[in-house]
Amino acid sequence: MPAAAPVAPDAPSPAVRTVPAALRDAYRTVLPGAGAAQGPLPPLLLALTVVTGLVDAFSYLTLGHVFVANMTGNVVFLALTLGGAPGFSLGASLLALAAFVAGAFAGGLLVHRVRRHRGWVLLAAVLLEAVLVLGALATARLSATPFPTPERQLLIILLGLAMGLQNAVARALAVPDLTTTVLTLTITGIAADSRAAGGAGSRIGRRLLSAAAMFVGVLAGALALRHGANAVPLLLAGLLLLATGLGTGAAVRRADRTGAAWAQRR
Repeated sequence: MPAAAPVAPDAPSPAVRTVPAALRDAYRTVLPGAGAAQGPLPPLLLALTVVTGLVDAFSYLTLGHVFVANMTGNVVFLALTLGGAPGFSLGASLLALAAFVAGAFAGGLLVHRVRRHRGWVLLAAVLLEAVLVLGALATARLSATPFPTPERQLLIILLGLAMGLQNAVARALAVPDLTTTVLTLTITGIAADSRAAGGAGSRIGRRLLSAAAMFVGVLAGALALRHGANAVPLLLAGLLLLATGLGTGAAVRRADRTGAAWAQRR
C-alpha cells in the first residue's frame, strides 16, 4: 500500500480546506500552523490590538477627548482646537503626541538593540508595556474622579509611552495587516485588493479579525467605564498584556529549542 503523501507543517487540515477562503484565512491567523511563516505572531498581535481598543476608549472617554494610540485622531483634534471647536484640549493632544513619539523612540532602541530574534523583541516590548499600563492603572485607582489635571497628564504620558512602544515594535515585526493600531489601510485593502476589484485577494479573514479586535477592545472599554470604575479598562488591558507576555514567552522558548524560521530577525 503506497505511503501517504507528507503534509506541509502549515497546511490546513482537510476539514479546514472545505470552508470558505475568508474563514480559512481567519483560522490560520488565530491558530497558525507549526510551520507558518509568521509563527505565533498573528494571534499575539491581535491581542495587542484589543489592548489598543481598551486603552483608547479609556483615554478618549476619561482624559478629555484625547487618544494615546491613534495619532491621526490627535492631529485632527489639534486642528479642531486651533479652529475654535469646543470640547478638545490643545495641551492634552500635544502631550499625547509627545509621549507617543518618546515611546516609539524607545521601541526603536529596543528593536535595534535586541539582536536575538523577533520573539525576544516582542516579549521585551510586551513586558515594558505591561509595566506602563499597570502604572497607569495604579494612578487611576489612587486618583479622584474626574481625574485632576496632574493625574490626567501622568496617565496620558504613561499610556502614550506604552502605545508608542507597541507601535514601533509591531512596525518592526511587519506582520501583514496586523499593525495593532491603524485600521485605515487594513479596511482599504479589503476592498482594493479584492478579486472583484482585480486584485490577488484581500486576505479579508485576517483584516476583518484585526478590525474586530479593535472593535471588541473599544466596546469592552466603553462598557467597563459605563458599568464599572474608571480603572477597569486599564485592568483588563494589563491582564491581557500579562497573558500575551506569557504566550510570547512560551513561543520564544519553543523557538529557541527548534530554531523556528519565524523568529529570525529580518
